[in-house]
Amino acid sequence: MNKLVYFDSTTDVWAAIEREKQLKGWLRKRKNELVSSVNPEWVDLSDGWSLTVS
Repeated sequence: MNKLVYFDSTTDVWAAIEREKQLKGWLRKRKNELVSSVNPEWVDLSDGWSLTVS
């Protein structure tokens, strides 16, 4: 089961790439702390979305 528990938003593709590289370099503990700081209940932020695959 997968859940969306965190996301960043930007209009700058290069900033998004840099942020992704930064987060990928973090240890899981630090990533968990980031998620907990913005979504302490670890609520699935995609709940209610539908995915249509063609």
